[in-house]
Amino acid sequence: MAAVFGNTGTECSSRIDFCSSSIDPQIWLIYKNIFTNDGKVVLTVLDLRRFDDITQSGDFLTDLRQAAQDNGGFYLTGHGIDEALIDEVLKISRQFFALPEPEKLAIEMVNSPHFRGYTRAGWEYTRGKRDWREQLDVNTECEPVAIGPHTAAWKRLIGPNQWPLALPELRSLLLAYQAEATRVGTRILQVISAALLQDQNALQDLYTPLPTQLLKIIRYPGRDNAESDQGVGPHKDGGLVTLLLQDKVKGLRMCNEQGSWFEVPPRSGSLVLMAGEVLELLTEGFIRAPIHDALAPPVGVERFSIAFFLGARLDAVIPVLDLPADLKTAQRGVTADPQNPLYREVGFNQLKSRLRSHPDVARRHHADLLSPDELKSSVFASAY
Repeated sequence: MAAVFGNTGTECSSRIDFCSSSIDPQIWLIYKNIFTNDGKVVLTVLDLRRFDDITQSGDFLTDLRQAAQDNGGFYLTGHGIDEALIDEVLKISRQFFALPEPEKLAIEMVNSPHFRGYTRAGWEYTRGKRDWREQLDVNTECEPVAIGPHTAAWKRLIGPNQWPLALPELRSLLLAYQAEATRVGTRILQVISAALLQDQNALQDLYTPLPTQLLKIIRYPGRDNAESDQGVGPHKDGGLVTLLLQDKVKGLRMCNEQGSWFEVPPRSGSLVLMAGEVLELLTEGFIRAPIHDALAPPVGVERFSIAFFLGARLDAVIPVLDLPADLKTAQRGVTADPQNPLYREVGFNQLKSRLRSHPDVARRHHADLLSPDELKSSVFASAY
């Protein structure tokens, strides 16, 4: 059986409108496995090595399918990313955020039409509210595309990253981690395909030859330096899968469909895997991308995390997988959120998200894509 790990759930309070849904018997049956008898909400721990063990692979796929459907995520162990690399990435992330502000602002995201670079705390928005975290965004390293009047707008996302001159070793370490996270992410997609009774390579055309590989190194300042407890507001991730590496300070929370938030604290040796909205679209809601957020740490404490978002090719259009009849009966449909409509055109969906999350970049580089109201406003009704 799969192991479990978690903390007591808490009600959504002021965020109930975003994450709640009516509690009917069918929903309760779907979600009953995330509650233990003492009322705690738990997240499954899955060891990826079980998939390659012929004596365990069948049970592993059953456990993964249940965990993915129950709450869209789980702790992943046995992923094979070298602990030394993980330690070095966390170490150099702290060094980056400790740089003098002018060094970080030299690679500020507003300088990049491709949405790469540094973002100050309070300069990114989720659902129209400031996120109190600073971060560096690194995506697939590419040459920019020449943009003409007939070029697809999403091709503006393609281009080079920005790197700090004061910390040259950051580039090689983050790209090494990005490559390892891509390896794990694509392996997980093979496993998820098998768990859904598909060919292991059923999703391969969506991410080959070149997936999107967004990597964020993130620092959450303590509440003495933040204007609210919103480290990052409630949202779903937009890609195929997210792999989140946490340091030792808790802050991540997930919300189930009954409107209860539960903590997902750090667990040594593990990554937190969460399904993205592309998987929700692919499976017509058999797997739903989980709503999650991060709270700002207490006064005098800072929190670091490394988030990797494996996405489909920018030119891909998301199909619907033809699941077996017994799995189709558990399809719940794609979540309808009027503030964040989903589209099956990957590039359009990603550009929409970036324009809304980073209005300063949008106004400077992509004013032709904005409405008159968006051009006037300093805050969009943003999604993650």
